[in-house]
Amino acid sequence: MTQNETKQMTIAGLNLIQQALTIYDQDLVLAVCNRRFQEMFDLPQELVSPGARFADTIRFLAERGDYGDVGEIEQFVADRVEIASAFEPHYMERTRANGRVISVEGSPLPQGGWVTVYTDITKTRRQETLLSARSEELSDQIAAYSEDLAAANRKLEATITALEEAKHQITEAEARMRLTTEMVPAHIAHIGPDLRYTYSNRRLSTIMPGTEANPIGLTPEAALGPQAFAVLEPHLTRAFGGEPGVFEFTHDESSRRIRVALTPDPSTGGVYILSMDVTEEAQTRAALQQTRRREMAAQLTSGLAHDFSNLLTIILGMQSQLQGMRLPDNAVELIRATIGAARRGGGLLDRISDMTGPREHAPVPTDLAGFLKDLETLVSSTLPDGVEFEIMNSSGVETCLIDPGMLQDSLLNLAINARDACGNDGKITLRVDAVQNIWLDFAVDDTGPGFSDNALQHGFDPFFTTKGGEGSGLGLTMVYDMTKLAGGKVILANGSAGGRATLRLPLKKAAALNAPGLVLLVEDSSDLRDTIRAMLRSAGHTVIEATSVGEALALAQEMPEISAILSDISLEGEKTGLDLAVALGDDPRPVFLITSLPPEDPLFRAASQKAPVLRKPFQAKELEKFLQIGMPA
Repeated sequence: MTQNETKQMTIAGLNLIQQALTIYDQDLVLAVCNRRFQEMFDLPQELVSPGARFADTIRFLAERGDYGDVGEIEQFVADRVEIASAFEPHYMERTRANGRVISVEGSPLPQGGWVTVYTDITKTRRQETLLSARSEELSDQIAAYSEDLAAANRKLEATITALEEAKHQITEAEARMRLTTEMVPAHIAHIGPDLRYTYSNRRLSTIMPGTEANPIGLTPEAALGPQAFAVLEPHLTRAFGGEPGVFEFTHDESSRRIRVALTPDPSTGGVYILSMDVTEEAQTRAALQQTRRREMAAQLTSGLAHDFSNLLTIILGMQSQLQGMRLPDNAVELIRATIGAARRGGGLLDRISDMTGPREHAPVPTDLAGFLKDLETLVSSTLPDGVEFEIMNSSGVETCLIDPGMLQDSLLNLAINARDACGNDGKITLRVDAVQNIWLDFAVDDTGPGFSDNALQHGFDPFFTTKGGEGSGLGLTMVYDMTKLAGGKVILANGSAGGRATLRLPLKKAAALNAPGLVLLVEDSSDLRDTIRAMLRSAGHTVIEATSVGEALALAQEMPEISAILSDISLEGEKTGLDLAVALGDDPRPVFLITSLPPEDPLFRAASQKAPVLRKPFQAKELEKFLQIGMPA
């Protein structure tokens, strides 16, 4: 039904009622009236048409004598307009010049203006007069009371109508407010002075899994659990004392990082609580802090390392000259020992350079099973015959975003430490588990003597070692550094049989393109597009092409058979390949990006957080492997 048809049906319905009805807007301009209004007051057509002014209608009736003797007409009209402009509920009765008695009942509208209903009560009034005349037994006081009561009832009905409309408006506003708060990706709640929840947007269990979905009426301890409440309690106490606060904590049950903001509510004596899941932000923040530490360490050690390297070069040169001279046998042994020590110093400089150098964390989609198989080969080659190595992967993860080089170095370092702890006999176990679908744990257990209290406390300190002169003290420091750079953490502990070192990394699953399919190639350079097309076809893929983000989005929407999107970051127009990846959102088809930008470019870094990135130039085999697991060959 069209809007015009709806309007016509509304007017037809209004014309069927016995009362006259008008609706004027906030400027006292007629919006709508029914036919009964024109008939009751015998008004010309221009005063009952939308757009007629209230003042003109009052002036017409006053000039005709409908209100009796009103004195100065313009002053009378101005007074009536002023009363009407107040937009207050009102009820009145008046006798017209023709002897008819009408009641006038007006109610303001929420949007401005008001609606008025006119009822001809002449017959009712005559019946009341007749009843009054025939009821001589009724005292004048009772009759007056009855009349006042009837008028009061009519006014009360008008007030109730206004209140019902106000209630309706408030109910709608509350519904909109609740819908808005429930869409916010945070838990918003209010705790009353009796330490019980009085309001919740019902998102507590999505922020902290394992908690109550709707905590209204519960205490914070019952809703959150003992661990989270123990952290919250001191901050909540200060908030009830009038002190707002913001803090973060790790929710043990879900392993999520939670930020909580507390705001006192002076009007009720309670506290408002805002809780947000900031796990990804905390991971990124930890990685950024570790990068800054690396930069500072590099600045502090670069000058010392340069001078120390020069000294070692001089020492090695002098010792080489001494080796060419005829010296006693005991002197030759001393020279050989000095050269060995200088070379160990050079190796130590290389380790420091690796630890403080500008190495970037470059996560790429990696086949976890294949990664662990390669790691098993590397670790097994370093172990004596009496030491067994086993990998237990119960994570259920197939492809994830990790830096395979960094992780391999870290796990190999932990495996070598475990080997040294076991001696010639023992067992090393690598357990891989997914924690709450947020973290990926790599736990290395050994059957050695375990960590001493001193090792547990200082294990990550640079140059700390329990291997005497055989150790550099930089192995665990490098593991700690690389793990923090990835936004994770390292945990040292003693297990049931020996020591345990756990790498906890952010779990970011990635889709993999395991079979040839239809690839959408987005590249604005025709020469480069031809080259990449040939590479894709040689790998068995079919190719469809686009040159801009808009064209690519249209093809992706129209062709569900597309199995993957390969796009350059720099494209025709203002939008980039990163914009394309963001616009695709939750589209299950994997997006792969290529670029010639350097890794330190902000756009390159932003793109690598959204999708796998392959740097140009590359060959067909590199591209094929990149599309298989998102990692350059």
